[in-house]
Order: sequence, then structure tokens, then C-alpha cells
Amino acid sequence: MSTNTDLSLSPYDEGQGSKFIRKAKEKPFVPIGMAGFTAIVAYGLYKLKSRGNTKMSIRLIHMRVAAQGFVVGGMTLGMGYFMYQEFWDKLKP
Repeated sequence: MSTNTDLSLSPYDEGQGSKFIRKAKEKPFVPIGMAGFTAIVAYGLYKLKSRGNTKMSIRLIHMRVAAQGFVVGGMTLGMGYFMYQEFWDKLKP
């Protein structure tokens, strides 16, 4: 008989909300990147109606580049943060 009282949930027993919160705590830059991407797209769509003489394709390209830049920047910061935790933070006595 096992007397293990550790009640850990399997990934299949976990709800979507709790899974998102757990993943956000493990890797905090992912939700920041998603929020930035959403904010840039929302701002671009809002400004789309007052585009003036600019072609729509140019506005969409600029919006896409800005959103991709935000996501790549978030990924880079996250990678640097986790590299710091993995290597240099462990070297401290």
C-alpha cells in the first residue's frame, strides 16, 4: 500500500484557466507578448479607418511588422531571463 498523500493533478485534469495561469507563472513573457500583439493589432485596426491617402496594404504591412517585432522582442527578453536563471543565478553561493 502506498501512503503517498501528494495530490498532483495530471495535465488532463487541469482546466484551461488554471493551465494558463500555471504556464504564465512558469514563463511570464509569453502572456506579455500575447497582450502586446493583441494591443498592436487592435490599435492598427482602430487607426485603419483614418488612414488618409495611404494604401491599406502598406498599413497592414506596418501593423504586421510592429506586432512581430513585439513578439520577437518578448521572446528575446524571456530567453535572456531564463538563461540568466539557468546559468548565472546558480553560480551565486
